[in-house]
Amino acid sequence: MTDKITCISPVDGSAYASRPLATDAEIAAAFASAHAAQEKWKRVPLAERAAYCSAAVDAMLAMKDEIVPELAWQMGRPVRYGAGELRGFEERARYMISIAAEALETIVPSPKDGFTRYIKREPLGVVFTIAPWNYPYLTAVNSIIPALMAGNTVVLKHAAQTLLVAERFQSAFEKAGLPKGVFQHLVMSHAQTARAISARAANMVCFTGSVAGGKAMEQAAAGCFINMGLELGGKDPAYVRADANMAHAVENLVDGAFFNSGQSCCGIERIYVHKSRWDEFIDGFVSLTKQYVLGSPLDEATTLGPLVKAAAAQFVRGQIEAAVRGGATAHIDPKSFKMDRPGTPYLAPEVLTSVNHQMSVMMEESFGPVVGIMKVADDAEAISLMNDSPYGLTAAIWTEDEKAAQKIGDEIATGTVFMNRCDYLDPALTWTGVKDTGRGATLSVVGYEALTRPKSYHLRTKI
Repeated sequence: MTDKITCISPVDGSAYASRPLATDAEIAAAFASAHAAQEKWKRVPLAERAAYCSAAVDAMLAMKDEIVPELAWQMGRPVRYGAGELRGFEERARYMISIAAEALETIVPSPKDGFTRYIKREPLGVVFTIAPWNYPYLTAVNSIIPALMAGNTVVLKHAAQTLLVAERFQSAFEKAGLPKGVFQHLVMSHAQTARAISARAANMVCFTGSVAGGKAMEQAAAGCFINMGLELGGKDPAYVRADANMAHAVENLVDGAFFNSGQSCCGIERIYVHKSRWDEFIDGFVSLTKQYVLGSPLDEATTLGPLVKAAAAQFVRGQIEAAVRGGATAHIDPKSFKMDRPGTPYLAPEVLTSVNHQMSVMMEESFGPVVGIMKVADDAEAISLMNDSPYGLTAAIWTEDEKAAQKIGDEIATGTVFMNRCDYLDPALTWTGVKDTGRGATLSVVGYEALTRPKSYHLRTKI
């Protein structure tokens, strides 16, 4: 087994960062320290916890100028978009801090003579956050800040591709003066991660990643009875109704499909368009897609950076080739994008029509810059196709009729229903999924429920 983890940059294939793996003894010590610190941390008043967390957010934002190019080098997002992740990080963190008092408030049922009754929300203990590379700050903050606000301590294991993100979190909390042991990060292998879970080193695991990764988490936790939150794969659909504002739908759906090179959990991967608006939508969608600039993420002109790895790009190329062999029409010539080079992570965007649900590109998560588009006759056909998926994270409906959107949304098996927008997390709403997308919830007051346990008090005051 290698004794270090290395981030290979998708920009040029170089080794951008390398860190030694923690030893098993260091891992055990870190979790032991987290448990010890939690006994004190849970007694820290909520206002003080908020002050620490707010100071850490401030410290993170102060590092923006270093973080943006780091993100480009580590996972390929163009520098012109790098600051956007930090804006989202701040929005979620500050919102979850602001609602903590409400979310953690003691529940008091209606009075009963002779009794004092209430339900407290107790912290779970140690939360083990296992974060992915595609939105390394946004995904991690979903659990880290509310976990700390709820009185838990946190151990973060970040993806190998974004090693430096964990260090940025550590630095921010240290600059905020957070007590020792309340937040720690570890560089761990998959095997070490599984052993820590199996050993019940933590009281909860918050994992964002692939379906295969989620299954590995559950296998490691089998019989341990620890809490687990899993945000896994997605194949998020959009439906463009006959009454949609077409210019708005085209602009937002192109962005929803290709932002971050399609490497978004809730990115749009399949679109269903009412037959009466088909030509108009396809013409606009293809035209706008052709305006993307594929290139180095370090170049301010670039709007489409490389995928995270050459293997990821090759997987998407394989989906496109298989779809075309099966009768799909490809509307974008990769040769028109000079940086598109087989064998590299640089991949041109692709728009496919004449697709069907027998094709991998319409059923299996692509996580790349490709989208399949199908014509539908009515709402019923669109609903049927949107539900024909092993995943269910978000679904977007493009219409001028809010009641129709609500009615359609009621019929879709998904965690979030959007109308006239997509690919966004509102921290006031819970983030969750159904089917193979996972289980559990983050953000909103519901997210706090997952990071606490109820404890009932039934006190008889009259004997």
